[in-house]
Amino acid sequence: MIIRIGFAPPLGSDLPPDALAALVRGLEREGFDSLWVSERATGPAGDPLVTLTYAAALTSRLKLGTAVLALPGRPPALLAKELATLDRLSGGRLLPAVGLGIRHPGEQQAFGVRREERAALLEEVLPLLRRFWAEDEVTHEGPRYRYERLRILPKPAAGGFDVWMGGAADAELRRAGRLADGWLASFVTPPDAERGRKTVQRAAAEAGRRIDEEHFGAVVPYRRGPLPPAAEERFARVRAIRGPAPLGSVIPTLEEAAAHLGRLIGAGLSKFVLVPLDAPDDWDAELADVRDAVLHLQHRPGM
Repeated sequence: MIIRIGFAPPLGSDLPPDALAALVRGLEREGFDSLWVSERATGPAGDPLVTLTYAAALTSRLKLGTAVLALPGRPPALLAKELATLDRLSGGRLLPAVGLGIRHPGEQQAFGVRREERAALLEEVLPLLRRFWAEDEVTHEGPRYRYERLRILPKPAAGGFDVWMGGAADAELRRAGRLADGWLASFVTPPDAERGRKTVQRAAAEAGRRIDEEHFGAVVPYRRGPLPPAAEERFARVRAIRGPAPLGSVIPTLEEAAAHLGRLIGAGLSKFVLVPLDAPDDWDAELADVRDAVLHLQHRPGM
């Protein structure tokens, strides 16, 4: 498998422009594969598409991912145009991963979508996005959206995207198998990663589809010391939902990260997004340490 390692700023962090610039330039300089940004409409971090546009202007090679972008509540025609525009401006570097959005009342208010509506909306919107990217004109009559010979330009640089999905619940995994081109897990142990991958592959086969074996990955938080309070709460929720798990099997230290990624590779995953729990004072030093800890695992064609 081709192992690729990306990086994301700490969840919910509001990096000032100079820190964000240092991060994205450092990622490209050190040889990381990609930058990933998450979405919290009601959190302090900036909008993911605007953030990635800023990163695209500062780099020439670094891929740009959303982990993950909420689909329900976004008009699909406008979103198709936004994503295609960013992809073309960046030279075809966009890696969209999408989902339902987090379970939070403020997020649901911000997107104008009730929790019980989200799944049906996603199932209508994602196929529409693919059609807008591939077809000259789109005619569609569905439960929420109706279009008659609607033409959306520009098209993505390569004529379309591989769109990945997040999620951990069985329904989310099966939906990824039916609709997505890949699965991006988060806060996952290696055994849970293997079970999730197999569930996605099984659902894809039942739908007459096949997901490339290279298209399974995970967001991997790492720590430098004790867990901060917010991470403690998140880890407690993970344990409550998925069962007891040792801390190192979900949130390794940086020194444990290579071994942890090795176990995830053994579970069939090959694409990874490392996330520090706290923003460092010096991004250059932090990225050099992460490079030394894990980038020897990264393989590229010809290497």
